[in-house]
Amino acid sequence: MKKSNTKVLAASLIGALIITVLCGSGVFSRAELWVSDELFQRREAVPGDIVVIGIDESDFQALGPYNTWDRSVMAAALDALASDPDNLPAVVAIDTLYAGHTSEEADAALAGSAANLGTVVTASEAHFGTQRTFGTTVVVNDYAILSYEEPYDELKNAAVEGHINAMYDSDGVMRHAVWYIEPEGDGGRRVYSMAYETASAYAKTKGMTIENPPVDSRGRFFVSYTGGPSDYYDGISISKLINGEVPSSYYAGKIVLIGPYAPGLQDAYFTPIERGEMMYGVEYQANVIQCLLAGNYKVEAPGFIQLCVLFLVCFAFFLFCNNRRLLFAVPALIICEAAAIGCSMMLYSMGYITHVLWIPLGLFVLFVVSVASNYIRAAIAKQSVTKTFERYVAPNIVGEILKEGTDALKLGGKTVDIAVLFVDVRGFTTMSERLSPEVVVKILNRYLTMASACVDDTKGTVDKFVGDAMMAFWGAPIDDDDPVYHAAVTALGIVEGAKKISAELKEEIGEELNVGVGINYGPAVVGNMGSEKRMDYTAIGDTVNTSARLEANAPGGTVYISRSCADRLEGRMKFEPLDHPIKLKGKADGFEILRLIGPAQGSEKEE
Repeated sequence: MKKSNTKVLAASLIGALIITVLCGSGVFSRAELWVSDELFQRREAVPGDIVVIGIDESDFQALGPYNTWDRSVMAAALDALASDPDNLPAVVAIDTLYAGHTSEEADAALAGSAANLGTVVTASEAHFGTQRTFGTTVVVNDYAILSYEEPYDELKNAAVEGHINAMYDSDGVMRHAVWYIEPEGDGGRRVYSMAYETASAYAKTKGMTIENPPVDSRGRFFVSYTGGPSDYYDGISISKLINGEVPSSYYAGKIVLIGPYAPGLQDAYFTPIERGEMMYGVEYQANVIQCLLAGNYKVEAPGFIQLCVLFLVCFAFFLFCNNRRLLFAVPALIICEAAAIGCSMMLYSMGYITHVLWIPLGLFVLFVVSVASNYIRAAIAKQSVTKTFERYVAPNIVGEILKEGTDALKLGGKTVDIAVLFVDVRGFTTMSERLSPEVVVKILNRYLTMASACVDDTKGTVDKFVGDAMMAFWGAPIDDDDPVYHAAVTALGIVEGAKKISAELKEEIGEELNVGVGINYGPAVVGNMGSEKRMDYTAIGDTVNTSARLEANAPGGTVYISRSCADRLEGRMKFEPLDHPIKLKGKADGFEILRLIGPAQGSEKEE
């Protein structure tokens, strides 16, 4: 028991360790991210204080192809927003990069419009790549800013600068926002994101303050999305704004975001709120701004603590499920899975992001392993019991019991026609007196092994061993289409086997072994006989008694059969009447006994 418990503990430790290592290695990261998105990122009613004005397909028809626009178009949009001094927007963010000089007139118009409107946030952008610094050692920076583009000087002076960099996660989905970047060679200046600058400016107009988001080593923070694609967009395009089709009440006192809203402008991303549809960058900015305004920040729970919890839960669960019935293991799995997911959702609401898939997946894998191992152990144990049982009971009887279950273990029987064979050693008692008990047992086991093997070869049932005698029958518990023939073949095989053993014994110890065999066919009661605590699968009746008496009268090396057997062997076996007929006890005169000689010539039957 102690050894078994040690094995269970070791298996539980190893199973939990494997799951922990696999989860910690990131093997399930893609599936993990997908499940997290489905559970945590939910659409909500978008706030009314963020307005999106898109540069969409209708604008290309109204204002011409986008590549023909100069900066006066955006200047006209800003002028439209400033047309009603009593209904100005709180802050305007332009999600389009205006770097370098183009037309002097258009550049001046845009800068002037931005200065006239008030709080305007314009875009800058850093280009990241790998940078190697050579010295005593080579330093590789995969997150280096290789170049940086910012608004031209006049616009930069008239507006607030905010970068529009965004970075995908490993699976190509935008779950984070970059709070700040630090362009090299700029005196350590930190440039905050457009979303942060916009949210900060808006909060200031409302007398609020924006809490700094918790960021990782690259200045990124997790975004809790509010709206999906098109949720922030009411179909208001920049051409409609310029043409005066948008009432000032629509954007008064609100955040106005202006940016590309057409596929050809290549400013769309996959987001966790809707993985099957891309979201335009201007709506991504709207979601980040709302996250900052709401202070709905989430931080990653420490990975080491999560791994420790995963290990302990998996260890305890596997230990519980080991050798446990499904009646208990399945409810335990369901409860633990539900509890794990519930805890992850509760922690998320409290601001902590956990690996929601680790524990449920780990428990499921260990459950499958546990069920499989329990099944394998049960199969091995069953096979071991079966093999042991077959040493005491005929294999076909064992098979019937295993197939029929406990019903096959009830007392009772049924009447069937069977062929019954008895075999006994002639002069065994005398031999036993001459030889030591050890030698007698050795000879007996050798002979009975041979005899039972002959029965097995013809699919018969060994009923019992009584000293040097053996009883077998055909036709139960498994149906036999030719029971008498199989009994006859077995009898002849036993006689031949006994002759070989006798020759070997003659040479080894100077003893001979001769057997007599009797076969009868007819009805008998076959089934479990005895008591509820101790029973025996056997056959009883006159057919059995007659077979035993035939064997008792058969000389060594001889097989006696009844006429009922001979009739069923006609043409396939040779037999002859006895020279001196024998009257069997309990049988009327005329009961015919014949001696089985062997197969008839040319009548071999395929087994």
